[in-house]
Amino acid sequence: MKTSIRKIGGNASNIFVYALLAILGTLWVLPIFYLVYTAFRVNPSTGIINQLFPEGLKLGFGNFTRLFRDTMFSKWLVNTIIVSASSCALTTLFILMVSYALSRMRFKLRKPIMNILLVLGMFPGFMSMIAVYFILKAMGLTNSLLALVLVYSGGAALSYYICKGFFDTIPKAMEEAAILDGASQFVIFKTIILPLAKPIIVYTVLTSFISPWCDFIFVNTIISDREKYTVSLGLYKMINAERNSFNDNFTVFCAGSFVVGGIIVSLFMSMQKYYVEGITGGAVKG
Repeated sequence: MKTSIRKIGGNASNIFVYALLAILGTLWVLPIFYLVYTAFRVNPSTGIINQLFPEGLKLGFGNFTRLFRDTMFSKWLVNTIIVSASSCALTTLFILMVSYALSRMRFKLRKPIMNILLVLGMFPGFMSMIAVYFILKAMGLTNSLLALVLVYSGGAALSYYICKGFFDTIPKAMEEAAILDGASQFVIFKTIILPLAKPIIVYTVLTSFISPWCDFIFVNTIISDREKYTVSLGLYKMINAERNSFNDNFTVFCAGSFVVGGIIVSLFMSMQKYYVEGITGGAVKG
């Protein structure tokens, strides 16, 4: 009797959990579905505020035509790719070098440096926004893509901990054998560590790429020239250009968001295997 009661209670509990997960999943997917639907919607005059689903389901590529024809989206997309790719390359290089040094080398101030970097990394970047702006202004670098690259890659070393944890899992015996053969630290890092660190490199590349790709705060602070906008700032300015432009440009805005999001989703899906391996490998040791 007690066993059957426990079984019924367990089934009820599972039904409740699955129902809750289904509701949460629906709430998570619904905005994405609406964005994709609106990006392909034909009638641009009906915005999200006026009516959720207009009469007649008419889809097409008109919003994408308006996006690339009537706006500078192509230029904004190129700017974003340049900034994101450059920042990603520098950030990945800095993180790998700092992580390898803190993982393999032993020196007097190693632990204090690690603690300081960890504490500084807990502060959100926008707290330094005003100071960074005045520094860039004094250097004459405001309103330039180079300034964005410097801002995004300048604090790369603060994100060392996951990559360092991955390097800690690589056996030191291979490095010791290479040292006995006369290999330097650079040769060991290049020929032994990097080939074994492919998952964490992919993880670092993805996280370093997506941050400048989606950033809005620093771009809005540093860039004022319309031709140097990134997609996040460009789409924001486009939809808020005029008082009544929200409803008129909302479908075009969704088309731009679909393109931007589609690139990131494709990138993550193609490298998902290494991304997961990088996270789990870096979480083994600290």
